[in-house]
Formats: sequence, structure tokens, C-alpha cells
Amino acid sequence: MTTPFIGEIQIFGFNFAPRGWAFCNGSLVPIQQYSAVFALLGVNYGGNGTTNFQLPNFTNRAGCNQGQSPGLTLRTIGETFGENSETLTVTEMPAHMHQLTIYNQSDPAKKAATPSDGNSLTSPANTSAFVAGAPVSAQFIPNMIGFTGSSQPHENRQPYLAVNYCIALSGVFPTFD
Repeated sequence: MTTPFIGEIQIFGFNFAPRGWAFCNGSLVPIQQYSAVFALLGVNYGGNGTTNFQLPNFTNRAGCNQGQSPGLTLRTIGETFGENSETLTVTEMPAHMHQLTIYNQSDPAKKAATPSDGNSLTSPANTSAFVAGAPVSAQFIPNMIGFTGSSQPHENRQPYLAVNYCIALSGVFPTFD
């Protein structure tokens, strides 16, 4: 591997930080010991800026470019955002429909409680899904479709693979062009 730039972040597929690198896990490091890294990072990722500063923290996070693209939110270096899980409320869900087509099987001999060729999936003992005595194209009974979910959060992260993000603590100081 070539000599890295100080502050360069790389992904490694092994379980240790190579010599001259540190895990990007939000560690506080002393400015006096890593002054070149501090000169590049400052307190963008945390720290008090007088005796210590914080390395970037990629634990349970994905990287994102700083700046703003059309239609996207402005992101600044060191900013954290997003949620590991999300509980949606009814007001957060977009308007949508659940279409359902029901065919009435008028021949009682073809009604069955289990799937079988040529039969509909209805139980002869079931009550109708429609309001009693309703004409064709009638409304469903009021409890046919309702709220569900118990207000429990759902997983909100993209699929991921566990790897180690590391930052170079030594190497070549990058030039500003």
C-alpha cells in the first residue's frame, strides 16, 4: 500500500487497525500527540479543541458526502443524522389504497375452508365481508379493514456488511490546491 494522507479514511476487512491508523469509532485523542490530524479535522467530530479532539465515528453509521445536491438537505462535515429505527404515524404515511377484489361464490358446493382446485377460499360458517343484505358493489362491513401495527418501530437501516473504517494518523500531510 502507498503512503496514506494523514486523515485519510479507508475500509479494512480485518479486525485490527494497521500501524499508523486508528479505528473510526469516535475516540478522543490528545491534540499534542496528533497535532497534524487535529490541524485537518479540528473539532468537526467532537472534542474540546484545547487538549483533545474526536475521531470520526462510523459505528452503526454510513458515510455521506458533505454539501448539497439538488433536492437534498445540506450536510456539513461531522454532522450526524438519520434513525436506526422509525415508528410511523398515520399522518406520516402517504395517501394510498388497498385494492381488494372479492368474487362471490354462489354455489355452496364450491365453498371450502381450505384452498383446493375449483373452490373459493371461504368458510361456509363465515359471515359475509359485506354489510348484511347489501346490493352488488356494496361497502364492506366497518371492521373489515382497520389500523394495525401496535406503534412498534421498524428497522430503518439499509442492508450492511460489518467492516472497519480506519483513519490514517501518520503519512503525508495533504496539500491544499
